Amino acid sequence: MDKANKRISIADLAKELGLAQSTVSRALNHASDVSDATKAQVWALAEKLKYQPNNLAAALRSGRSHVLGIIVPHINGAFFPAVVHGIEVVASQAGFNVMICQSTEEVEREKKHVEALLKAQVDGILVSMSNTTSDFTHFERVFDQGTPLVFFDRMPELPNACGVVVDDYRGALQVMEHLIEQGCQRIAHFAGPQNINTTHNRFRGYQDALHMHGIAYDESLVVQLEGASTADGAAAMQQLLSLPERPDAVFSAYDFPAGGALEVLEEQGMRVPEDIALVGFSNEPFTTMVRPRLTSVDQRGKQMGEAAVQLFLQLLKRTDFFSGQRIVLKPKLVVRTSSLYGQLAPEKYQ
Repeated sequence: MDKANKRISIADLAKELGLAQSTVSRALNHASDVSDATKAQVWALAEKLKYQPNNLAAALRSGRSHVLGIIVPHINGAFFPAVVHGIEVVASQAGFNVMICQSTEEVEREKKHVEALLKAQVDGILVSMSNTTSDFTHFERVFDQGTPLVFFDRMPELPNACGVVVDDYRGALQVMEHLIEQGCQRIAHFAGPQNINTTHNRFRGYQDALHMHGIAYDESLVVQLEGASTADGAAAMQQLLSLPERPDAVFSAYDFPAGGALEVLEEQGMRVPEDIALVGFSNEPFTTMVRPRLTSVDQRGKQMGEAAVQLFLQLLKRTDFFSGQRIVLKPKLVVRTSSLYGQLAPEKYQ
């Protein structure tokens, strides 16, 4: 290795100063048994030579890296950035740094991130799994290694899994109750992947609400989304409009497809909500910018991130890490003009 590019070590500092390596190490850690003059001398040379501590080696010695690994499916939209913000705030207050990885909804990438974080000796892993994950052996490996693992939003059905979720089922029921209260009877659903808990529970809420109100389930009114983009929603809306009898409302498992549906309805000269009401899920910032403003369900992203770190800190203090503790946050229906016909006073809603 070129000398100019050599990583400066404690041994190099000790040799330059004529001190023992243990003295240099204690000086860098502000030990009380090292004089202020020696500390100043060591720190001056460390800054001059651009010394960087070997955090991995320190973690191996102490058993703690003070780093949390975070894996998110994507950073599109506002939800996962809000969760990460909540994580960072509480983690920082507790003395932890965060290392953020993105799986891009690819299980193989997710597995590689898990391996990399374990090799980096992180103190814990917080993960929202990809929508292509069906084999959980990489998570089981984290359990087996004794590293605290906390899921958020999306989590597998494993008996030892700990996590923080929003009550997606309850959120879907709130949406359906609202639409039925507005007089809607042919309510369509843009469904997300059924192998992940979030969108599966939203679909269950949709089905159960129909049953509770004596409305027949019509399979033709359920469109399985290819993705969660506005283009996916536009394609799904076109499919619904081709039916012999169109729906009078659409409940989308995500906000962006609802936005795509709104674009199609505008192009077709249809009125929202008078002809077709629209409701999404996530309460993305754009929902207040479109006209009509889009009714949605707030998933409480920042609170989810904060709760995930608090759960991690609890697990860190326990010996029975993996007892399957789950924190369930209450969703909040935010009613706006895309679904509000005016029969009910708008001030009842936000």
